Parts: sequence; C-alpha cells; structure tokens
Amino acid sequence: MVDKVFAVAKELRVGRYVLIEDIPCKVVEIESSKPGKHGAAKMRITGIGVFEGQKKTLLSPGDADVDCPIIERKNVQIMSVNGNNAQVMDQASYEVYDLEIPQELLSAAAPGKEAEILECMGRKRMERIK
Repeated sequence: MVDKVFAVAKELRVGRYVLIEDIPCKVVEIESSKPGKHGAAKMRITGIGVFEGQKKTLLSPGDADVDCPIIERKNVQIMSVNGNNAQVMDQASYEVYDLEIPQELLSAAAPGKEAEILECMGRKRMERIK
C-alpha cells in the first residue's frame, strides 16, 4: 500500500500535508529565500503534526522533491462512548474499532452520531462530529 507521494517543495501551499521526519503534518507557514549565487531558493516549511500536534520544520531547496502523505477522510458512526474512547463503525467497510476522542469533541460525542476521521500511515484520528 502506498502511503506517500512526491511533490516539488515550491508547489506546496498552506493547508496541504507534508511528511516531516516521517510524521504527517499540515502546513501552516511557508517562508522562502531568494536564490543566491550558489544555488536555488531555500524553503522553510512549518507544519503541525496531524496526530501528535507537535510543531515541525522542514528546510529544503525550492526545486527539491518532498514527501506528501496520502490522507483519507472517512465517515464513521459512533456505536458507544466509554470515557475518552469511542467504539466506531466505518460506514463503507462496516469495520468496528476503538478510537480516542479528542478533548474538544468529547462533549459532542454520543452513540448514533456520525464523525469524520483522518486515516494515514496506519493511524486514525477523529476530526469532527457531524
């Protein structure tokens, strides 16, 4: 299964996703320098980790290839809530599994509601509750 694709660093935009140190990150800031006498323009790409929330920085020449993760958005139905965890069912494959509920979504989580999750590189995270 392919978990990533390549993109040119200068084509990245804020809001897209990039792999920094093998961690999928959402790009929040891009700074670029002018090309110098000895090479191409450098890019400083700042991202926030999708799963852990940590801030990461990638320094790269503007014309270099960077890894971009393939992130799937899926709809799930919440079957039951137990503390900070929810048992959810994938609405496409009917697979049932446990998923941690983020603190900001805890009050809205209830059995029978639909939620949207992000899945990337074998990990899953609840994004929002519909």
